[in-house]
Amino acid sequence: MHPYRKTIVAISLALLVPLAASAQSLSDLKEMSHDDRRAAYERMSEEERTAIRDQRRSEYDSMSEEEREAMRKKRAGQRDERWESMSEEERNAAREKRHSRWESMSEEERAVARERRGDYEGHRKGHGKHDHANKGGKTGDNGNRQ
Repeated sequence: MHPYRKTIVAISLALLVPLAASAQSLSDLKEMSHDDRRAAYERMSEEERTAIRDQRRSEYDSMSEEEREAMRKKRAGQRDERWESMSEEERNAAREKRHSRWESMSEEERAVARERRGDYEGHRKGHGKHDHANKGGKTGDNGNRQ
Protein backbone atom coordinates (compact mmCIF):
# COMPACT_ATOMS: atom_id res chain seq x y z
CA MET A 1 0.00 0.00 0.00
CA HIS A 2 1.33 3.42 -0.92
CA PRO A 3 2.10 5.84 1.91
CA TYR A 4 -0.55 8.32 0.79
CA ARG A 5 -3.21 5.56 0.85
CA LYS A 6 -2.24 4.71 4.42
CA THR A 7 -2.64 8.38 5.28
CA ILE A 8 -6.06 8.53 3.64
CA VAL A 9 -7.19 5.39 5.47
CA ALA A 10 -5.89 6.74 8.79
CA ILE A 11 -7.62 10.09 8.28
CA SER A 12 -10.85 8.38 7.24
CA LEU A 13 -10.84 6.21 10.34
CA ALA A 14 -10.05 9.20 12.51
CA LEU A 15 -13.07 10.99 11.08
CA LEU A 16 -15.37 7.99 11.52
CA VAL A 17 -14.49 7.23 15.15
CA PRO A 18 -16.17 10.37 16.58
CA LEU A 19 -19.26 9.65 14.48
CA ALA A 20 -19.47 6.13 15.85
CA ALA A 21 -18.98 7.46 19.37
CA SER A 22 -21.74 10.02 18.75
CA ALA A 23 -24.12 7.35 17.54
CA GLN A 24 -23.39 5.31 20.64
CA SER A 25 -23.76 8.32 22.92
CA LEU A 26 -27.06 9.32 21.29
CA SER A 27 -28.65 6.06 22.35
CA ASP A 28 -26.97 6.10 25.76
CA LEU A 29 -27.87 9.69 26.63
CA LYS A 30 -31.45 8.78 27.47
CA GLU A 31 -30.26 6.15 29.96
CA MET A 32 -27.77 8.44 31.75
CA SER A 33 -28.42 10.30 34.96
CA HIS A 34 -28.90 14.05 34.68
CA ASP A 35 -25.36 14.81 35.88
CA ASP A 36 -23.76 12.21 33.62
CA ARG A 37 -25.75 13.49 30.64
CA ARG A 38 -24.69 17.08 31.37
CA ALA A 39 -21.04 16.02 31.58
CA ALA A 40 -21.36 14.10 28.30
CA TYR A 41 -22.84 17.16 26.57
CA GLU A 42 -19.98 19.31 27.83
CA ARG A 43 -17.45 16.89 26.30
CA MET A 44 -19.18 17.01 22.90
CA SER A 45 -18.33 19.31 20.04
CA GLU A 46 -20.85 21.93 18.96
CA GLU A 47 -21.63 19.83 15.86
CA GLU A 48 -22.44 16.80 18.02
CA ARG A 49 -24.70 18.85 20.31
CA THR A 50 -26.46 20.30 17.26
CA ALA A 51 -26.98 16.82 15.81
CA ILE A 52 -28.50 15.64 19.09
CA ARG A 53 -30.77 18.69 19.31
CA ASP A 54 -31.93 18.09 15.73
CA GLN A 55 -32.62 14.42 16.45
CA ARG A 56 -34.52 15.26 19.65
CA ARG A 57 -36.54 17.89 17.81
CA SER A 58 -37.51 15.46 15.05
CA GLU A 59 -38.50 12.85 17.67
CA TYR A 60 -40.58 15.46 19.51
CA ASP A 61 -42.22 16.67 16.29
CA SER A 62 -43.26 13.12 15.43
CA MET A 63 -44.98 12.57 18.82
CA SER A 64 -48.71 12.77 19.36
CA GLU A 65 -49.98 15.44 21.77
CA GLU A 66 -50.63 12.72 24.38
CA GLU A 67 -47.03 11.50 24.12
CA ARG A 68 -45.75 15.07 24.44
CA GLU A 69 -47.86 15.67 27.53
CA ALA A 70 -46.63 12.42 29.10
CA MET A 71 -43.04 13.45 28.39
CA ARG A 72 -43.64 16.90 29.93
CA LYS A 73 -45.06 15.33 33.08
CA LYS A 74 -42.16 12.92 33.35
CA ARG A 75 -39.59 15.70 32.95
CA ALA A 76 -41.39 17.95 35.44
CA GLY A 77 -41.28 15.10 37.96
CA GLN A 78 -37.58 14.56 37.34
CA ARG A 79 -36.92 18.29 37.67
CA ASP A 80 -38.83 18.46 40.95
CA GLU A 81 -37.01 15.38 42.22
CA ARG A 82 -33.60 16.90 41.39
CA TRP A 83 -34.54 20.17 43.08
CA GLU A 84 -35.73 18.38 46.22
CA SER A 85 -32.52 16.35 46.40
CA MET A 86 -30.35 19.51 46.33
CA SER A 87 -28.91 21.08 49.44
CA GLU A 88 -29.76 24.71 50.15
CA GLU A 89 -26.28 25.70 48.92
CA GLU A 90 -26.82 23.84 45.65
CA ARG A 91 -30.20 25.49 45.20
CA ASN A 92 -28.69 28.92 45.81
CA ALA A 93 -25.93 28.15 43.30
CA ALA A 94 -28.54 27.03 40.74
CA ARG A 95 -30.55 30.22 41.30
CA GLU A 96 -27.40 32.33 40.89
CA LYS A 97 -26.45 30.48 37.71
CA ARG A 98 -29.95 31.02 36.29
CA HIS A 99 -29.81 34.71 37.26
CA SER A 100 -26.38 35.26 35.69
CA ARG A 101 -27.47 33.46 32.51
CA TRP A 102 -30.53 35.75 32.33
CA GLU A 103 -28.38 38.84 32.89
CA SER A 104 -26.03 37.81 30.07
CA MET A 105 -28.88 37.53 27.53
CA SER A 106 -29.72 40.19 24.98
CA GLU A 107 -33.25 41.60 24.95
CA GLU A 108 -34.06 39.43 21.93
CA GLU A 109 -32.87 36.29 23.72
CA ARG A 110 -34.89 37.26 26.79
CA ALA A 111 -38.01 37.73 24.65
CA VAL A 112 -37.56 34.25 23.18
CA ALA A 113 -37.00 32.80 26.67
CA ARG A 114 -40.14 34.52 27.98
CA GLU A 115 -42.13 33.13 25.07
CA ARG A 116 -40.80 29.63 25.65
CA ARG A 117 -41.47 29.87 29.37
CA GLY A 118 -45.00 31.04 28.63
CA ASP A 119 -45.53 28.14 26.24
CA TYR A 120 -44.18 25.71 28.84
CA GLU A 121 -46.27 27.19 31.65
CA GLY A 122 -49.36 27.06 29.47
CA HIS A 123 -48.83 23.36 28.81
CA ARG A 124 -47.96 22.70 32.43
CA LYS A 125 -50.99 24.47 33.86
CA GLY A 126 -53.32 23.22 31.14
CA HIS A 127 -54.27 26.59 29.68
CA GLY A 128 -52.86 29.64 27.90
CA LYS A 129 -49.73 31.65 28.45
CA HIS A 130 -49.16 33.34 31.79
CA ASP A 131 -47.87 36.76 32.64
CA HIS A 132 -44.81 36.36 34.88
CA ALA A 133 -44.11 40.08 35.24
CA ASN A 134 -45.10 40.15 38.91
CA LYS A 135 -43.94 36.72 39.93
CA GLY A 136 -42.07 36.87 43.18
CA GLY A 137 -42.46 40.60 43.74
CA LYS A 138 -44.80 42.87 45.59
CA THR A 139 -47.43 44.65 43.58
CA GLY A 140 -49.49 47.71 44.25
CA ASP A 141 -53.22 48.15 43.95
CA ASN A 142 -52.94 48.55 40.19
CA GLY A 143 -50.98 45.30 39.74
CA ASN A 144 -47.66 47.00 38.92
CA ARG A 145 -44.45 46.19 40.74
CA GLN A 146 -43.43 48.56 43.48
